[in-house]
Amino acid sequence: MNTSAEKVNLLGLPKHKLEAFFESLGEKKFRATQLLQWMHQRGVDDFDQMSNVSKALRDKLKDVAEIRGPEVIYDETSKDGTRKWVMRMDNGNSVETVLIPDGQRGTLCVSSQIGCSLDCTFCSTGKRGFNRNLTAAEIIGQLWVARRSFMPFDHGSDRPITNVVMMGMGEPLLNFDNVVDAMNLMMEDLAYGISKRRVTLSTSGVVPALDKLGEVTDVSLAISLHAPNDELRNQLVPLNKKYPIAELLAATKRYLSGLSDKRKATIEYTVIEGVNDKPEHAQQLAKLLRDLPCKINLIPFNPFPESDFRRPSMNATRRFQNILNEAGYVTTIRTTRGDDIDAACGQLVGRVEDKTRRSQRYIQVTQVAS
Repeated sequence: MNTSAEKVNLLGLPKHKLEAFFESLGEKKFRATQLLQWMHQRGVDDFDQMSNVSKALRDKLKDVAEIRGPEVIYDETSKDGTRKWVMRMDNGNSVETVLIPDGQRGTLCVSSQIGCSLDCTFCSTGKRGFNRNLTAAEIIGQLWVARRSFMPFDHGSDRPITNVVMMGMGEPLLNFDNVVDAMNLMMEDLAYGISKRRVTLSTSGVVPALDKLGEVTDVSLAISLHAPNDELRNQLVPLNKKYPIAELLAATKRYLSGLSDKRKATIEYTVIEGVNDKPEHAQQLAKLLRDLPCKINLIPFNPFPESDFRRPSMNATRRFQNILNEAGYVTTIRTTRGDDIDAACGQLVGRVEDKTRRSQRYIQVTQVAS
């Protein structure tokens, strides 16, 4: 009989919760340190391999716990080196996780939900609707699977994954507790030891949760803005109707002010031809962000079948960038990666029901833009 559903998946427990788990078994808290290192640093999922754990405890753990990562059902590497995994979670649902190598840097894009409820008009994931939140084990499990696929490797400077961004499928702040637990494991020295500057949460602007985030963590922050005014953002990012730009930027400032260093927020701006790519949009954006410590990342739109939007010309994107640079902003253009394996930004779709009415939405957005 498969009893995995009755067992505690230790993979998703940050240190304090793992300590509490061992105390509930009548064991010492230091057992958590041992398990964290075996699971996350060595990629071990078999209790019998844990040589510094007594046989009696190993037998006890096999009865009440498990270490179970997601099942990989697709693993493909793009011609540009980008690697995409499709991982099957409990109940048969799947998410996509992408690793983007860039010199000595390897950035893993991790999903937090199966699908997404926000329905941003330019994002493929949102077109598939929302299924459910991922557990902490399923979130950290994506990093566990990805890192494990490179083992063995030297624990020095050649680690294949140096950065993690919560920018995959879903809105991380709508799965708050599980995302925070997973990020704590990412930064835990006994697990992955990734710097708080190298773990980034990207949000479309769930303002109350953003304020709550500042009370429990100090990871880096990215804001999915995509428009310089409320009228246009209401169409591109429907959440804006509930938390308009002014409220979102005020919350972003509050979060940054609570950090111990002088980090900047990253402003993500998907550039869409004929929608938000005009010089006046760049000028509005420059004015809008003038009091916010930030850098700007321009993302040329990646077309996908359910969208009528188009990718802007490189000339238009560079013109947009030049206006922002001249206004004093550090502005980069994200290189499109993984197109040939559908791993580019905004293309992660999973396997949930398509609930789009794309033609109607496209007409609404283009009318606002014009």
